[in-house]
Amino acid sequence: MAERISEEKITQIRQAVDIVEIISDYVQLKKQGRNYFGLCPFHGESTPSFSVSPDKQIFHCFGCGAGGNVFTFLMELEGISFQESVIKLASRANIDLEIKLNIAQTENKQSKELQAMKDAHELLRKFYHHLLVNTKEGQHALEYLYQRGFSRESIDQFQLGYSLNSWDFVAHFLLKRNFSAELMEKAGLIIKRERDGTFFDRFRDRIMFPIFDRNGNTIAFSGRSLGGEDPKYLNSPETAIFNKSKILYNYHQAKSSIKKLRHAVLFEGFADCIAASRAGVENGIATMGTSLTDEHISLLRQGVQSVIICYDSDNAGIEAAYRAGLHLQDAGFEIKVALMPEGMDPDEYIKKNGPDKFRHEVIEASLTWMGFKFLYFRRGKNLQNEGDRLNYIEEIIKEISKLPMAVERDHYLRQLADEFSLSLDALKQQQKQYYFAEKRKAKGKTGQPFKPAVIPRQAKELKPAHYSAEQYIIAHMLKDRDMVYKVQDLLAGNTFNIDEHQAIVTYLLEFYEEHSQPDPAAFLTYIQDDNLRRMVANIEMLSINEELTDQELSDYIKQVLNYKKMLMIKEKEEKQKEAERQKDYLKAAIIANEIIQLRKSL
Repeated sequence: MAERISEEKITQIRQAVDIVEIISDYVQLKKQGRNYFGLCPFHGESTPSFSVSPDKQIFHCFGCGAGGNVFTFLMELEGISFQESVIKLASRANIDLEIKLNIAQTENKQSKELQAMKDAHELLRKFYHHLLVNTKEGQHALEYLYQRGFSRESIDQFQLGYSLNSWDFVAHFLLKRNFSAELMEKAGLIIKRERDGTFFDRFRDRIMFPIFDRNGNTIAFSGRSLGGEDPKYLNSPETAIFNKSKILYNYHQAKSSIKKLRHAVLFEGFADCIAASRAGVENGIATMGTSLTDEHISLLRQGVQSVIICYDSDNAGIEAAYRAGLHLQDAGFEIKVALMPEGMDPDEYIKKNGPDKFRHEVIEASLTWMGFKFLYFRRGKNLQNEGDRLNYIEEIIKEISKLPMAVERDHYLRQLADEFSLSLDALKQQQKQYYFAEKRKAKGKTGQPFKPAVIPRQAKELKPAHYSAEQYIIAHMLKDRDMVYKVQDLLAGNTFNIDEHQAIVTYLLEFYEEHSQPDPAAFLTYIQDDNLRRMVANIEMLSINEELTDQELSDYIKQVLNYKKMLMIKEKEEKQKEAERQKDYLKAAIIANEIIQLRKSL
């Protein structure tokens, strides 16, 4: 078991790193007032609601509620343990932890199993690659790749390999190295025969493409047949370490280029991604045979402002590009679409025309998102036919009306007018009708005029008075140690009405027994419950007066205590009604008098 990291070291690391600097590696932040804001990496959004406080060294999203300190940010974003986040930040801050740590060792059986799965994949990746480039058995596979245009450099870069034409070599190979057969079956590397319970290899006589997670760990494989065997590509099943809806192929290698350029090129499959890399496109990534998901969007948001979609040019590819574009548009990305010649994918284009043409005539010649829509809505229509032509023009005007900038709308309306020899004034009049219809629709949904928001605001959810009062009291407790004990005295043995708020106060009392000064970031580490941690981060972001007057505190305490009295009043009112139903009018009168006294005390 890994040694425990001391509280002193954790504090030293937290104080040595700047949360704004760390989060800026993943999220583009802009300073507004005392805090920094950006698009939340934990959920899809187009308006910044993710806030980072350099003063308090915490973050909070007003949209999804995520919140915490620098350790919890890395834990949630990268899916790592608290210990791993501490080790990562210690390395960044050049702090010696002074203990022997092995982050591969973990404290529970599940984590050990996950690590064993990763270790087995890593071992097989190296073995498959060795078979491909260094053995006679892999020679025919290596020649096949050379014939397909792969260079030795790209084979090494992407760690391509070869699986032997054997039914059980890998099964025995892993068993000899003390990997459990049952666990390796769960990892998707071997398959159990139903008839006798023995195991055989999933991949046989195939070119092996390893799949990596964002940190460069091998977590799955895709095996391509060398001949006419079906399926052409055989993929690892989804496992505890591999979920294709969360993986972007080549992200681990492309992320430095992506963050530098703030730009990514999105391909439909890993073969296209590898081909594009050979052509010098270093910021290329690909989905793993799925549509773009919210998880993919969250990963892209960590370093990307704009995306070029480069999918196949067939009908399915164009439809997929349109769906991906809509998803990216909703998330606030700038989008372009690189169009391939009819019937070609990027791999085929590069083989035929070379890398320079691919970069200059495909990637750099990408259409704007609106330009792509001109082509997308044209498909399947005969523009010589009056009905199709009018239908197409109407669809395009509707799309133009959604553009936020007047200059853009004017540009594309002129383009439409020139193409079909139409009156620009007539098109503008039609476009304005759609534009204001959209505004009315948006106003009807929100109750507010349609206006793209650029400044984040906390959701104006109406909370009961006692709820808000408890939050403001806790906000002052978090910045003033003495306030905790003062509030305890004023409550006179009563507790907060909201269970979570009372739990936070209990944690805070314990925290202040060990810490003489308030420390928001340290307190977030102290809290073990994720939900409470998010609530504290939210409370920390409340705007409060620097000094809490006795009158303001008294008002808050009154709201807390009054709620209890209101509950008592409701309870007594029910009892009064029951007494009246039972025709016990004396009891009903006594209860009515108690209700009057309670209301007077409010």
